[in-house]
Amino acid sequence: MKILSVNAGSSSLKFQLYNMPEEEVLISGNFERIGIGESFYTLKINGEKVKKDKELNNHAEAFETLVNELTENKVIESLDDVHGIGHRIVQGGDLFDKTVVIDDKVLSDIEELSALAPLHNPAAAVGIKAAIKVFPNAVQTAVFDTAFHQTMPEENYLYALPISWYKDYKVRRYGAHGTSHKFVANRMNEILGKNDTKLITCHIGNGASISAVLNGKCINTSMGLTPNAGLIMGTRCGDIDASIIPYVMEKANLKPKDIDNIINKESGLLAISQKSSDSRDIEDGIAAGDKNCILAQKMYVRRIVDYIAKYYVELGGCDAIVFTAGIGEKAIDTRRDVINELGALGIYLDEEANNVKSEERLISTKDSKVECWIIPTDEELMIARDTYELAK
Repeated sequence: MKILSVNAGSSSLKFQLYNMPEEEVLISGNFERIGIGESFYTLKINGEKVKKDKELNNHAEAFETLVNELTENKVIESLDDVHGIGHRIVQGGDLFDKTVVIDDKVLSDIEELSALAPLHNPAAAVGIKAAIKVFPNAVQTAVFDTAFHQTMPEENYLYALPISWYKDYKVRRYGAHGTSHKFVANRMNEILGKNDTKLITCHIGNGASISAVLNGKCINTSMGLTPNAGLIMGTRCGDIDASIIPYVMEKANLKPKDIDNIINKESGLLAISQKSSDSRDIEDGIAAGDKNCILAQKMYVRRIVDYIAKYYVELGGCDAIVFTAGIGEKAIDTRRDVINELGALGIYLDEEANNVKSEERLISTKDSKVECWIIPTDEELMIARDTYELAK
């Protein structure tokens, strides 16, 4: 059975086509600059990458181009060969705790939740409508980033704010990256050979979050109502004293949209390093002795360690800590700096084992009380698995 995993952005469309249940990737690609001019797309098939320029006015045209590529590359013979399409949806609120088949009500709910994810849900809805138009017979599913975190207890997802804010405005902790946390937690349980586990999963990329996972279920996560909570990220500030916002707004005569832009796009590693939001540039700066980059890395690592320690206590110990996503998988120095701060928990780094990128591997020493692993995430595969179960 062929299953298509889709991640639609406001001007982009990423996809992977799988042969399931073998989990074989047949083709993958990314359409960029949809509707904004100078659009193009890249494909990867049979180990080769191809880039093509094509003007794409909307997502429907991107899907139509996708179909042409699938047929021309003989990946499918007809539209009906694609049995299911799984769509990544950032925000499912408290309405969805699992992947669901999309109907009119689900699509309406996704659009109504756009207030909680204004950059993501509207684009996803556009992608869904385009996919339905091009693939009318395929089972369309919604895979929510927030679903995995819906198992959090009330004391962890509520804020100490007027309860009417939760009841009337849905203000609560939702988390994000749930598809990734679920994938690596499941894989870690496979490695450990059991399901009754205590895991701390660290999805560390330009956007980053950490989750406490007990027996396969999330009990806490670092992101909140929006992705701008918890860890310091590439351009997001993470946790701050909320009173800073009205104080600076008044002092600098800023509007809500101004401050929202600053804390989401001008903060984090970019603000502290005064150089870049990219961890690779930070590492280069550290090697060159740049004091701002050194400070940015110290603050970045400190926040990660704080959350690991917090969840270690909340879980009552831990079987394994997992590093995943762009930085978690590839940043050797960042993993080293984090693990070297965990000695008080009896966790020690195997320097030689840690000297890899994007490779599943145990990187703690044999005498460590908690295993530390690199597990490359695969959100697209998680989407395909969930969709396959609903489409078969």
